[in-house]
Amino acid sequence: MIRALVLMNVERGQVPATAKRLADMDEVVDVYSTAGDFDLVALIQSEEYERLAEIVTEKLQAIEAVCRTTTLMAFRNYKFSP
Repeated sequence: MIRALVLMNVERGQVPATAKRLADMDEVVDVYSTAGDFDLVALIQSEEYERLAEIVTEKLQAIEAVCRTTTLMAFRNYKFSP
């Protein structure tokens, strides 16, 4: 399974609604609101890199409240908590 962390800036006042939309997506495993430079972080997963690219560039970017994303590809998981 291929995983990526997507760090997002969203429009002011839109964090809860955007987080709920992300949480409804099958490919989104976890969604966190965060302090600092980014408003939300989503952990997404897919079987293929091609599909992961579609999720980030089409599904996530299609959410109007999302202003900017930074995607971090996960190479290795050193600890997993179910």
